[in-house]
Amino acid sequence: MTEKEQSFPKVEYVLFDMDGLMIDSEKIYTDVTNEILAAYRKEMTWDIKAGCMGKPERQAAEYLLSFFTDINLTLEDYLTQRNKLQDERWPTVTLLPGVKKLVHHLKAHNIPIAIATGSRRRNYEMKTGHLQDVFGCFEGKVICGDDTYHAARGKPAPDIFIIAAGKLLSRNVGPIEGFITEEQWEERRKGLIFEDGLPGMQAGKRAGMSVVWVPDNNLLGVGYSGEERADQMLKSLQDFVPEDWGLPPYPPNGSV
Repeated sequence: MTEKEQSFPKVEYVLFDMDGLMIDSEKIYTDVTNEILAAYRKEMTWDIKAGCMGKPERQAAEYLLSFFTDINLTLEDYLTQRNKLQDERWPTVTLLPGVKKLVHHLKAHNIPIAIATGSRRRNYEMKTGHLQDVFGCFEGKVICGDDTYHAARGKPAPDIFIIAAGKLLSRNVGPIEGFITEEQWEERRKGLIFEDGLPGMQAGKRAGMSVVWVPDNNLLGVGYSGEERADQMLKSLQDFVPEDWGLPPYPPNGSV
């Protein structure tokens, strides 16, 4: 690099979370959940929501309801109501700022990319079917929370990112658990993860990869006592500077 010194490790492949990071789905999750809880005069606060983010959807629902054991709402009833309300809204979900530009840029420069999301496969398809200009760029390199053939534990376990790098992008990152060679650790250090949730940020760091955290402002007020810390925190993917990570810079005219 000539104009300025590279700020972070040089990366060679990129993994994306989806909900709240690429698409504006978190508002739908929040609105639907609170519509259901309103019948019991309850509300999901951001400290509760923070623990739900990034988890497989059924696991997230179990976590949510653990805070409301005094109401007559079973897990199955909640899921039935939630799915109906969400299904009506997923086809309207929009991309978040900076996503299209970044994905198209990485694709244009043949940077390996994949998605690792806690969302169920059916929901992933409903959320992205109308956004194929972006999600088509991943060419099916997507792991969802209910993909049983991958047998990934939910975030903050690192499984989904290790599997995505190894199986989808053919990187020699080693097993989820057990002995990891120095060569495999080095391969993990070449990975960059974009996340918006606390569990996802933890998962990325536990996977041995770099993490750019793009949290909702509400998450900044949530107490966090974990050891993991993101390598970079941004307000929006619009603020990402590719060359800081050894990636090709955006063209000067702003087009990709």
